[in-house]
Amino acid sequence: MKPDVKTAPFEGVSLESLHRNAGLRRRLFPITDREVFLAHAGVSPLPQPAVDAIIAEARNAALMHQEVDFRIRLDRAREAAARLFGVLPSEVALLGPTSLGLGLIANGLDWRPGDEVVFYDDDYPANVYPWRDLERAGVRPVPLRPERLGEITPELVAAAATPRCRLVALASAHFLSGKPIDVTAIGRVAHAAGALFSLDGIQTLGAVRTPLEEADFVAADSHKWMLGPLAAGILIVKERAQGRLRPAILGADNIRSPHFIAAKTIEPIEGAARYESGVRNMLGIVGMTASLELLASVGIDAIEEHLLRLRRLAVASLRDAGFEFLAADPENCRGGILTFRKPGAQMKRLFAALAENRVTASLRWTRDGTEWIRFSPHLYTTEEDIARSVEILTRKA
Repeated sequence: MKPDVKTAPFEGVSLESLHRNAGLRRRLFPITDREVFLAHAGVSPLPQPAVDAIIAEARNAALMHQEVDFRIRLDRAREAAARLFGVLPSEVALLGPTSLGLGLIANGLDWRPGDEVVFYDDDYPANVYPWRDLERAGVRPVPLRPERLGEITPELVAAAATPRCRLVALASAHFLSGKPIDVTAIGRVAHAAGALFSLDGIQTLGAVRTPLEEADFVAADSHKWMLGPLAAGILIVKERAQGRLRPAILGADNIRSPHFIAAKTIEPIEGAARYESGVRNMLGIVGMTASLELLASVGIDAIEEHLLRLRRLAVASLRDAGFEFLAADPENCRGGILTFRKPGAQMKRLFAALAENRVTASLRWTRDGTEWIRFSPHLYTTEEDIARSVEILTRKA
């Protein structure tokens, strides 16, 4: 008996068809029957194709066993990620969460006392702790100090990257302000300094174009903008960097072990699969694959343009109502994150009002304790969803 899996990528859905056909939108995104969901920068609900793929994989596991022809699904997952993000399948390791990928980078490089790592200590904690922890190995963490939260410029990185810098480790967009970095320019700065470039890509991959040519490492779980399950993700390690990043976790799957017998020497297998030490999260991987193929069908360019339209609609209405924004240029900031507050208003109360009206957003804080509401819509969010959510806020503020 062969596994019951589809062999062709998901096809046939465009942004236009999704927004023209309410029934299609509800079938693909069942959450829309229940609420307006504006929290994809947190944890995304699953689209129906991901659910169907997980159910099929679970059914196969019950009828046969969990690894029947599993490499076919692994290959499909690598190819889906490679197509969507512009890398090679051999550069994609299938593992999540993001913190695991970042930890493998931190612990897999050959650090020497006195080396430096440039990072941003007001980034999400998963992209802070691995670099601060390197002090145990005599590495000096060099924190960036931008004038405004999350606004990391190539010039700022260039000023911090001394000849002792071995790694620049940043996020593709700040998790709170939503401000993206210039990935290409900063990657070039890192390489000019003789350093490698690590990217936490979880807040842009699946939402906006993220050029990865200059990134050596990219880690991202799929549960945000990639619309995938929790703890199914990717670690991209460019071929040029695979020889410099040793597998930090060793097992029977990533070290050559002929006939399942431990070899006399430790020799990693070829490609980014060398970072996958044991059995894979197959249920999560097939769900992630279905979501990646759905995103590819719509197209990242179309998704980015749609998010920009939603952003400008929300900014105009919120600004007219006296709200202020965490990002300096909220109308034109690339990405899906919009974070705002109204001076004098209780943001926790406004957040509760959204929830009471079946709108899911995020309540977040800056380091000084100030409360903010964060909107993070996605491809299936409509202009009517945004208008309704803003109306609730302006009425209750």
